[in-house]
Amino acid sequence: MARSPVLIYLGVVLFVVLLLSFAPSRPNRLHRRLKLRSAAHLSTPSGLDRRSIPFDPIIADIERVREDREWEKSHYFPEGHAPAMESQPEWEDFMNAEDYINDEERFNVTHRIVELFPKIDVGRADGFVTADELTEWNLRQVEQEVLHRTQRDMELHDKNHDGLISFTEYEPPSWAYRLHDDNSTDNKVGWWKEEHFNASDWNGDGLLNLTEFNDFLHPADASNPKLIRWLAKEEIRERDKDKDGKLNFQEYFNGLFNLIRRTDDVHNSTFKSETSSEMPAKNLFSELDRDNDGFLSEDELIPVIGDIHPSERYYAKQQADYAITEADTDKDGRLSLKEMIENPYVFYSSIFTDDDDYDFHDEFR
Repeated sequence: MARSPVLIYLGVVLFVVLLLSFAPSRPNRLHRRLKLRSAAHLSTPSGLDRRSIPFDPIIADIERVREDREWEKSHYFPEGHAPAMESQPEWEDFMNAEDYINDEERFNVTHRIVELFPKIDVGRADGFVTADELTEWNLRQVEQEVLHRTQRDMELHDKNHDGLISFTEYEPPSWAYRLHDDNSTDNKVGWWKEEHFNASDWNGDGLLNLTEFNDFLHPADASNPKLIRWLAKEEIRERDKDKDGKLNFQEYFNGLFNLIRRTDDVHNSTFKSETSSEMPAKNLFSELDRDNDGFLSEDELIPVIGDIHPSERYYAKQQADYAITEADTDKDGRLSLKEMIENPYVFYSSIFTDDDDYDFHDEFR
């Protein structure tokens, strides 16, 4: 019985290979050209492109190398005098990295999907990819990307090279300073204050290791209860107009309510007017106000911090759900290898070339 999943995969792969052998030659579907995310976009403070978590590790590696080079030029070699690279990956033989991923001899999308399919179908090796399995795959890819950036930032800020960062070592970016009416900039935005640093310091030693620094830069993905409480406190600090340390209904309604993502009927994001949204806002406020004092405290905001600050898992699931919707041709709620092969551009970013017929439906997949 233990051999059955292996036999299933061998049979599926053999079937696909036979199909490829007899299919007419259309390398990488020439009406499409695969695209890489720009290094400039990946380097922005806002972080990742939420609509394009890298599906293929090879694509992710190429983008990472390109981004690293741009990052090194801007931080270490601002005059453009970067040293030559000692070793070059295979795709460096091409004038443009996108030429490599669009060369059917070197990078074939169908072959890549066949290779990746069993690595995604791990929950239960049944020959289908579920939304949960695709979510976990997306999450692993983006976590590697986020951690890589954290390692790079740690190298920049770790002045004494001890693998740890103290608060005095970390220099916030210039945009992290609040410009006051008198043009003074002596107050940092709360995100970069020492309280945030200390909340990220899980073991309380006054220093951040790699995991803690990653939490510091990406608190929405942290499991550290001190950091989650700090996020709740920050939400109150930013919206507490009367400075009483809690939120009344109006302070909550003016902005915070619309940030809370709910999957139940309490909040429907399609509400267009203040009047139509006030009733669901009051319902949610009453649900969160557990002590019924008419205010929201830090403790009462903690249960919805994940809605206010969505984690990478949220975006990984969002992209997985999108892929299932677009590629699930038989509408059984899961993806077969055949469905993924027939809909490769749901998983790989691409643009149309001028050589082939224009398909309006395909462009907006």
